[in-house]
Amino acid sequence: MQPEGVDRQYLYCFYRGSQPETFTSKGMGERGDPVVTIIYKDLTAVVSTSPEAEYDSSRRNMMNHTRVLEEVMDRHSILPIRFNTIGPDKETVNRLLADRHDELMGELARMEGKIEMGLKALWFEGIIFDEILAERPDIRQLRDSLQGKSPERTYYERIHLGELVEKAVIEKRRADEDRIVEQLRPFAVETKLNDIFGDRMILNAAFLVERKQEPKLDASIQALDQEWKQRVLFRYVGPVPPYNFVNLVIHWNKA
Repeated sequence: MQPEGVDRQYLYCFYRGSQPETFTSKGMGERGDPVVTIIYKDLTAVVSTSPEAEYDSSRRNMMNHTRVLEEVMDRHSILPIRFNTIGPDKETVNRLLADRHDELMGELARMEGKIEMGLKALWFEGIIFDEILAERPDIRQLRDSLQGKSPERTYYERIHLGELVEKAVIEKRRADEDRIVEQLRPFAVETKLNDIFGDRMILNAAFLVERKQEPKLDASIQALDQEWKQRVLFRYVGPVPPYNFVNLVIHWNKA
């Protein structure tokens, strides 16, 4: 159990710095304690005291965590820490900074001057099936031949049609994904392709970008949006904390 009078420390991120700072965002929990810094040499952790040992993954709590990260990102390049990372006390956080100083500073050097931008691309409803019918006479003819016929009597033909359409969708998705990534990758230091979901999604990507390259990435996405405005919806977000390119696991070493 937590000793009475000892406040847990909710961790948000790390950055390079040796001067104490405070932030306007409120900390996690109903108290909304101040967001402050714990410093070891030139390595800083952003924390707030936490009355709770764990928080529900509610939208409110997740947004609270993200607001703090976004405020710190306005001043520094950061290593974001996963939601619900809570140290038992300040001394333990200090030991963490000391024990992992070189590792964390190396990661911060890798992230210096960089931000993450996220992009999802989705076909508009129905557009891809229309394109397949226009481009594939074999699929169109098979589809037309089944119209008005009993589903029971054309069971296997309909299965075959579904397989042809599925394969055609996969091929078009791969081609569109390749086109998008090929156009945007030159402006990114790293690119990560995440899992897609739903039949309409083409791409779910994260780009690690130098801040000075962000306008070029923006312009390239706008050019794609203009070119494909009748067929593809682009959802572009950022800057966001670079979670896709940082994987910190925090273990609390007891004295």
